[in-house]
Amino acid sequence: MEAERLRMIIEGALLAAGRPLDLAQLDALFDPLEQPGHAAIRAALDAIAAASAERAWELRQTASGYRLQVRAELASWIGRLWEEKPRRYSRSFLETLVLIAYRQPVTRGDIEAVRGVAVSSDTIKILQEREWIRVVGHRDVPGRPALYATTRQFLDYFNLESLEQLPPLSELKDFELLEPQLELATATGSPATDPAAAEAPGADSLVADQRSAPATAPAS
Repeated sequence: MEAERLRMIIEGALLAAGRPLDLAQLDALFDPLEQPGHAAIRAALDAIAAASAERAWELRQTASGYRLQVRAELASWIGRLWEEKPRRYSRSFLETLVLIAYRQPVTRGDIEAVRGVAVSSDTIKILQEREWIRVVGHRDVPGRPALYATTRQFLDYFNLESLEQLPPLSELKDFELLEPQLELATATGSPATDPAAAEAPGADSLVADQRSAPATAPAS
């Protein structure tokens, strides 16, 4: 198959899928005797990435594969196509997510011990509903509390291939680097519409305390 034809098929599949596709899924688009193989597909993906350099969209690789998406710097304009406003996440919600991402697997008690306040059940529920975290086991102590870790969907949402690509926690001042598209409640009085717990005191000390916390478990 000609390289240009292969590129068009791969690009069309990524546009239509609406989700990341890995090399095996892209190879499976073709009849067994016509499958181009991973090397040819990678070459087609490289061509797509090069062609998108001056376009409004870009090719991104995540934990689940490759996808085409609108460039993040255009989000403030493109987002106006949808009437529903983006969900705003409270600082406590993001603190909980950060602790799970950087210290996983962790229990709810582990998170509360660091933050110094109770973790809202709504926070855990929302994170699970978004499929950003999941229960990966239970700690062998009385009560057998659930151990939480991040998921492949978490990596996909934040455009990460693995947890190793998370920025150093010391750089997450006000958590702005975690997700530029998240609209955070600020000190100006903008309310957080997320039903997770309200912002807790001592948030700056959380960042200071966790500067060297490693990501110890892979998301899956």
